[in-house]
Amino acid sequence: MTLALPRSAKPLAAIAAFAWTALSIGAAVMPAPAYAAEGAYYRAELAAPAAKTSAISGGVAWKCAETECAAGKGTSRPAIVCARLVKAVGPVNTFTAGGKALDAEDLARCNAR
Repeated sequence: MTLALPRSAKPLAAIAAFAWTALSIGAAVMPAPAYAAEGAYYRAELAAPAAKTSAISGGVAWKCAETECAAGKGTSRPAIVCARLVKAVGPVNTFTAGGKALDAEDLARCNAR
């Protein structure tokens, strides 16, 4: 048994398939507003005000204002994300991932890298 569309429906089916594909890809690659207060997974309080308002470190997009930075979730361990942020914007006083703060030892290692 072969399924076939009538000749008049083929262009419409092709357009619908293209539109669905474009919307699916667009939703998959569109960056989420990582810096939004409600959606931030990582948060950091910097030791000094940030010189720039945004930074990308290790594939994580950071948004900073004064001494506060926030970002959406990345794929690395929090200590690594912290160290990459320090390289991009400078030392941090606090760093949290998913609401859990790095302990003093991990924070010291983060700032030392």
